[in-house]
Amino acid sequence: MGWLLWLIGAIVLAIVEMFTLDFIFLMLAGGALGAMIAALAGGPLWVQVVAFAIVSTLLLFLARPAVRSWMESRTPETRTNFKALKGRTAEVVSEVTSRGGRVKLAGEVWSARSARPDEVFYEGQGVLVVDIDGAFAVVTSIERSAPAGHGGPGSPPLPIN
Repeated sequence: MGWLLWLIGAIVLAIVEMFTLDFIFLMLAGGALGAMIAALAGGPLWVQVVAFAIVSTLLLFLARPAVRSWMESRTPETRTNFKALKGRTAEVVSEVTSRGGRVKLAGEVWSARSARPDEVFYEGQGVLVVDIDGAFAVVTSIERSAPAGHGGPGSPPLPIN
């Protein structure tokens, strides 16, 4: 009967792991399965507890780092928050200088300033966001930072995101 309790414990720990995704509870579930095997082999409770502790510890320190590394190498990086705004184009709403201004970026109006002191951007002009500094979008000219084939004379303008 003790093996059944270890099996239920392993299942509960595996379910908890689905909510945390940190591989700690999964390793503890593996320890519970080790204890279940000890119970099925007829071991007393202290042997089951020792089996749980040893298997859990081995999994936590040996298997978990390898599993985490494997998962991180196969999970694409998703840029969020300010990291997702770098490299996007914006439209100047009010004149932008090195001291300040406003741009429309990703559907929102942001405070902005130019990346270089000599740059001035006027209303309606497209700019490239090179950095986010606190609440300021740091922008520069699209033509200076555009990839080959964009921004030159006669080429179509880059779309404003």
